[in-house]
Amino acid sequence: MRHGYLALLGLATLLSTAACSHKTPVAAATPPAPMATSAPASAAAPMATRSAPAPATTPRAAATPTRSSTMTEQERATLNQSLARLEDALFDYDKATIRQDATTALRDDTTVIRGILSNYPSQKLLIEGHADERGSEEYNLALGDKRAAAAEEFLITMGIPKVQLTIVSFGKDRPVCTENTESCWQKNRRAHVTAAP
Repeated sequence: MRHGYLALLGLATLLSTAACSHKTPVAAATPPAPMATSAPASAAAPMATRSAPAPATTPRAAATPTRSSTMTEQERATLNQSLARLEDALFDYDKATIRQDATTALRDDTTVIRGILSNYPSQKLLIEGHADERGSEEYNLALGDKRAAAAEEFLITMGIPKVQLTIVSFGKDRPVCTENTESCWQKNRRAHVTAAP
């Protein structure tokens, strides 16, 4: 009987082992869990669709700067009429400080300049510095630069945006008067505001 019991116990062990070994393939069948890793592949698909709109934004950004900034002939004529109303700021001999009469001229010019920049917001203005014929070319170029910078600084203090102003010195190369008289030299010692090219 004891042998029968042992045989029965051995048979039960064999069956349970067989049953366990039969469950192992089911456990091996669980590696379809890597199918869950295929879910990121489907998550990658939305990423691919996300990258598709990026080219659409690029042409939109490129299309924005296609505004025309050129002036018509009529607008250019109106601008030139406004610029013709500006007065030159005159300077003393060998000086670059703003005199009282230059202060008045530049203050009056500020009103006209504001109107120009309001009507033509992309227009930049050029402040030319000039000198009379006396002195060397190099000295007068440096003096003209100081005069243009002084006029620019004055206009900035009056509220004109610095980004819309540019300075240049012509020294004694562009006189408005060519006589050898003090009154003529005075006209040449100036800061002149015009439209930047």
